[in-house]
Amino acid sequence: MLSVRGLSVSVGGRDILRPLSLEVCEGEWLMLAGPNGAGKTTLLRAISGALPYRGGAFFEGRDLRGMNPRQRARAMALLSQRQETGYAFTAEEVIRLGRYAHASPLSGRDREGERAVLEAARLCGVENLMRQSILTLSGGELQRVFLAQVFAQDPRLLLLDEPANHLDLKYLAQIFDLISRWVRSGRRAVISVVHDLSLTRRYADTAALLREGRLLIKAPAAEALSAGMLEEAYGMDVQGYMRGLLSAWQQG
Repeated sequence: MLSVRGLSVSVGGRDILRPLSLEVCEGEWLMLAGPNGAGKTTLLRAISGALPYRGGAFFEGRDLRGMNPRQRARAMALLSQRQETGYAFTAEEVIRLGRYAHASPLSGRDREGERAVLEAARLCGVENLMRQSILTLSGGELQRVFLAQVFAQDPRLLLLDEPANHLDLKYLAQIFDLISRWVRSGRRAVISVVHDLSLTRRYADTAALLREGRLLIKAPAAEALSAGMLEEAYGMDVQGYMRGLLSAWQQG
């Protein structure tokens, strides 16, 4: 579905991402992990078109640079860590913005829009918030509204930058289970940035470890998160630290 070939990003003469290549297939949930500043969010933003890059990125063989905004919005959606909320839209209005790429350019009609918006709201558990201003919502509620927006957009490729941001444990489990079902319900794929490696082990099909702008490995999650690869990425005994956390729960 997605092919990245020798993609690199520089800002102000500084290399943020060094040339990397990877493939993402239909039905795959790829999680990007690594320390702060590794280039994970930069990679997502480059794929989404939010950052200029060198090299190539192709969606089903088509160069992303040659796709107009409407075509790109039908192909992929990006959910960022931070959302712009300086306007008093209702939650419903925010979710409906996800349908703009599906409206007819001439009539503005969107035959599936109403169903898609209501279904996305239901899936994300925000039906009771639809008439509220987003300025009144908590961080977790806001995150679920914007997730409903990208579900309503119905992209083929979903790009998620820290989707667990602001979510309490109940909604974190629900949303990750939901995304897992979503990616397997059609010709879809997900790339997400995560810091919680336990989520990667539980939900990812594949994982990519980055460090200082370099791709260290992209492989099945269990292989990518081996003790040696994690120590190379983070500069510490990650598995030992995680086992220590588990033992604290097992005591008593």
